[in-house]
Amino acid sequence: MQTLDSSIQATTNSAPEFDTVIHRRKTRPVKVGDVTIGGGYPVVVQSMINEDTLDIDGSVAAIRRLHEIGCEIVRVTVPSMAHAKAMAEIKDKLTKTYKPVPLVADVHHNGLKIALEVAKHVDKVRVNPGLYVFEKPKANRTEYTQAEFDEIGEKIRETLEPLVISLREQGKAMRIGVNHGSLAERMLFTYGDTPEGMVESAIEFIRICESLDFKNLVISLKASRVPVMLAAYRLMVKRMDELGMDYPLHLGVTEAGDGEYGRIKSTAGIATLLAEGIGDTIRVSLTEAPEKEIPVCYSILQALGLRKTMVEYVACPSCGRTLFNLEEVLHQVREATKHLTGLDIAVMGCIVNGPGEMADADYGYVGKQAGYIALYRGREEIKRVPQDNGVEELINLIKADGRWVDP
Repeated sequence: MQTLDSSIQATTNSAPEFDTVIHRRKTRPVKVGDVTIGGGYPVVVQSMINEDTLDIDGSVAAIRRLHEIGCEIVRVTVPSMAHAKAMAEIKDKLTKTYKPVPLVADVHHNGLKIALEVAKHVDKVRVNPGLYVFEKPKANRTEYTQAEFDEIGEKIRETLEPLVISLREQGKAMRIGVNHGSLAERMLFTYGDTPEGMVESAIEFIRICESLDFKNLVISLKASRVPVMLAAYRLMVKRMDELGMDYPLHLGVTEAGDGEYGRIKSTAGIATLLAEGIGDTIRVSLTEAPEKEIPVCYSILQALGLRKTMVEYVACPSCGRTLFNLEEVLHQVREATKHLTGLDIAVMGCIVNGPGEMADADYGYVGKQAGYIALYRGREEIKRVPQDNGVEELINLIKADGRWVDP
């Protein structure tokens, strides 16, 4: 007869119960306007407008649309000095016609002058280490000498220092945003096209900031391939732990595409790391209207139990035992209750999948006999009602408990 190995038995008996709570990595808090990233605060949702920043009215409207549906930090692209100056008008108009919104400026190629100007008008500046001091690749290069590597490193320091001092004096933040597709040539020659190159690129910039007593930093290491993105963030956490760094991380899969696959690809990368406790702010990058990104962000956070911003629906997949059109009824229940927050509502087709599998739900809608619905509060059956009145009676039950709000 097969028996359990004694060493396994000992381990099993002494091990604690499986933990169902995600324990987030401890990070330092970084303020971006009136929002805090890291420091144990809820994971922050971000997106980016796609309007030309020179279009003041269009940009203000786009920022407002995102903020009104739950985007907490909005990023804008700033490719020129004119765009940087336009941010002053955008910020002023937002404040006058709506409210202050935490804004991030995206600065890329040789961006010191642009960054210094826009730092006066936004709450955070994002710089890309691979492009901030842009070195045009040499076609015939076969290696980088240490002297060449160090020379460019010193040039980076000279170029980054004024921006760091400006942000430090204003109490603002910086995102060091590494992209796998735009690593600097010397990093590619030294580390290859690898997560290690991405991590070392970020650490070089972090060390410059730290030497200037500036730690209002958020770090990202994005890639369009999920395995590369996962490896880069995990390695970054390992290196930061070794170096005593506790900077918050911005998660995202860059250039994820659109549609169902774009959402799945983003979720595969972002949710995997969040489940490991890694990540303090997220952006789902879709080739769609920016407003389409926000529901995906909140769905990821809700599914992991990190934020509860909508109703959690529990529903069985339906089978031959189901006593009503489950897909149709779930749609009816969702449409009637989707504006609520903080509730778990279960829609179950039969008694087999009923009380047991919906035990954690606040309310249950269960098919128990043909033509009738059993309504539950938690594990307790409250009443049975005709199927045609099921959704109405569910709403009445929620109202009776004082947990209903009008749409």
